[in-house]
Amino acid sequence: MTFSRRLTLATLGAVAALSTSAAIANVTTNDAAPDFTGTATDGASVSLSDFAGKTVVLEWTNHGCPFVQKHYDASYANMQPLQSNAASEDVVWLTVISSAPGKQGHVSPTKADELTTSRGAAPSAVILDESGDIGRLYGAKTTPHMYVVNAEGTLVYQGAIDSIRSSKTKDIPKATNYVTAALASVAAGTPVEKAQTKPYGCSVKY
Repeated sequence: MTFSRRLTLATLGAVAALSTSAAIANVTTNDAAPDFTGTATDGASVSLSDFAGKTVVLEWTNHGCPFVQKHYDASYANMQPLQSNAASEDVVWLTVISSAPGKQGHVSPTKADELTTSRGAAPSAVILDESGDIGRLYGAKTTPHMYVVNAEGTLVYQGAIDSIRSSKTKDIPKATNYVTAALASVAAGTPVEKAQTKPYGCSVKY
């Protein structure tokens, strides 16, 4: 392959990467969270606006991702109690799967429900975002990628689930859980101290 041919291919690749990146929106912390409508595993239509007046957590997931597996690991069960505690406080928890057909993490509604049951998870609903429209709307980049929307519809947190960027379960007890902290601030009516952090994990498989 000639140098000019390699350069052309490299340029095309860079343009494609930029185009893909440009397709991912960025939502602004402390602004109104954009509304969306998706389909849950039971076939029901779910919109963010359905939960006006309630705090909502959005969790992007991919069961094949080791960073997601870390937080669902049965020996630590980090994500599951977060979901259960949220439910006990009347917080809505929406798990979103934006993996495209043929990509890692893509599942059928039945498989998604099986994962929820087998892991002892307790989301309010699991939304299948095969087109990636909801993920791109929110600029979801990793699994997990977490968002907290308060009762007024304001996005008050976005970013990582916690402060230690690893896939090791042993790091969970040592980490600061940003989602827990954000929900506590919302419940107390105080500003979220860390309202935005850099997410970590596997890339969302659009």
